[in-house]
Amino acid sequence: MLSKQVPLGIYEKALPAGECWLERLKLAQSLGFDFVEMSVDETDARLSRLDWSREQRLALVNAVAETGVRVPSMCLSAHRRFPLGSEDDAVRAQGWRSCVRRFALPRTWGSASSSWRATTFTTSRPATKTRRRFREGLKESVEMASRAQVTLAMEIMDYPLMNSISKALGYAHYLNNPWFQLYPDIGNLSAWDNDVPMELQAGWAISWRYTSKTPGRAYLKTYLSAQAWWISKPVSPPSSTAVTADPT
Repeated sequence: MLSKQVPLGIYEKALPAGECWLERLKLAQSLGFDFVEMSVDETDARLSRLDWSREQRLALVNAVAETGVRVPSMCLSAHRRFPLGSEDDAVRAQGWRSCVRRFALPRTWGSASSSWRATTFTTSRPATKTRRRFREGLKESVEMASRAQVTLAMEIMDYPLMNSISKALGYAHYLNNPWFQLYPDIGNLSAWDNDVPMELQAGWAISWRYTSKTPGRAYLKTYLSAQAWWISKPVSPPSSTAVTADPT
């Protein structure tokens, strides 16, 4: 993998369902992929991974060692079900619990990145309170990520709140933390009125995702470079216009 200029990986959901990671990594290897991104989505089955036993974690470690196919990142999309911006305290608490557990789990097998769905609410128009709650939860999560030495990458989403790198950069400048990066989904970027090449030149991305929308779709993800775990532009002090009460 390190000999390639641009290692190519595949999202777990593009592969057959199941909990045998040895079989999954062998399949990815046979298809020519260098890594697999794990999914922890809204389903109870995948959410339960956050509570894996020592034996279950060790099974994944052994599968990675046997195949040479890494699992360097996790996509935590469970926040669609448990948004940190929810006005329901019980829902928000569940979302926060998943945040706490997700930083401990990936370090077991050397995962260095956890991607984050910028989900603040369950309705199409977020209220001021939900934005504030999301912002507070994000700040606490980034602080926790830095202590765990896991990069937290916020995905560019398919709705107006966070549908461009330009919008997400407001949070990047607000947080000003090298452990917080962006995770552009090219499909989401191109679905809106964005100048995609200009958006990508803004930097701050640890990886790109390309998504096929055809039946039997595959979710593909490629790293920008061997240095992609770090921001593509230096951290600079946020400007006076970048730090606002609400980055969006």
